[in-house]
Amino acid sequence: MGGGEDDPRAGLEGEKAKHLEAKLTDKRYREELRRMHRLGLPPADSIEDKELASTFQRGELPHFSGINTFLKAPYLEDVNRVGEHEVAVVGAPLDTGATYRPGPRFGPEAMRRISSLYSPYYFEKGIDLREQLDIVDVGDVFITPANIEKAFDQITKGVEHLVAHGTFPVVLGGDHSIGFPTARGVMNAFGRKIGVLHFDRHLDTQRRDLDERMHTTPWYWAAHEHHFDLGNLVQIGIGGWQVPRPGVGPARDGGSLVMTAEDVERLGVERAADLALEVAWGGGAEGVYLSFDIDAVDPGFAPGTGWPEPGGLYPREVLKLVRRFAAEGLLGMEVVEVSPPYDQSDVTSLLGVRLICEVLASSVASGRLGRDRDGTPQTPRAREIEERRNAAPDSDA
Repeated sequence: MGGGEDDPRAGLEGEKAKHLEAKLTDKRYREELRRMHRLGLPPADSIEDKELASTFQRGELPHFSGINTFLKAPYLEDVNRVGEHEVAVVGAPLDTGATYRPGPRFGPEAMRRISSLYSPYYFEKGIDLREQLDIVDVGDVFITPANIEKAFDQITKGVEHLVAHGTFPVVLGGDHSIGFPTARGVMNAFGRKIGVLHFDRHLDTQRRDLDERMHTTPWYWAAHEHHFDLGNLVQIGIGGWQVPRPGVGPARDGGSLVMTAEDVERLGVERAADLALEVAWGGGAEGVYLSFDIDAVDPGFAPGTGWPEPGGLYPREVLKLVRRFAAEGLLGMEVVEVSPPYDQSDVTSLLGVRLICEVLASSVASGRLGRDRDGTPQTPRAREIEERRNAAPDSDA
């Protein structure tokens, strides 16, 4: 068939994607291969594809082996240098705040491990995160599981450090109690009013649970910090038989926007996104943080979580929503309540990874982060990092 106006293939996303790939640079991939051969030794004589392999694995392939950083991004041991990168992935392996099924402390490890299943290239959108974004994995915050308040302080200090250095934080939880210290860290560094886009089946606005600040309480306490109030909190997917009444009053009195899964279905993704953005960015908010509790998704798709509740959102809905939110610009994000002991075939961990990749890809596609397909920096921050990289091309950081 031809490529004329009547060609039914012309409007297909898949057909467009084939042509977008041709516009992508492969400069970073070539740099990675050279580094791989330099540091991992050239392969054995019997290996025919000398370019692809090294003796000791130092690149993306094979997917089933290697050290499990997120998307096999470089591990940054010296966090004092985090400002040299646009995105930093950090684990917060805390589940002391879980009130029923434990296990989210293993979420960071599980999401990193299953992320090796992915390549950095996103077919439909023609985005290659290796070529277009500087991502590092800084490891985990040191957690004190016997003292949740000390753990909160550690998480706040870590996130504040990342944001203060101009880096976009991607936090791997951990139970949802980390929402309070992560938001506090963002606010401390950002220093201006923020909004929060919160996906969940539960409100998480109680003052206390079991006499402590647990995973049911993060937004109550975040609203007691400077630069945030519940009037800029958007809560998407709330509903069912697991919403404690003590959290309803603070949400009502504080003026948060609550949308159930059926609200999203009735409004449609685009209208729901418009309404959410209007509230999150309203009232003088100058930045927005994304907090995604994986239990917002129906447990048929995300069984590995502590409080599964049927009737939740569908994966395709949440992927569309986070893409739209990221296109408007975010200060950072977290994925919480992934509990690997209750997962099936890593599908919940994989969904958490997909959500993160979706946010990063949309941020690049909209020019909020990174470089264009030809490698041209899209933001002053990306330009600064590119200039520093070009000045020290042999750096392994």
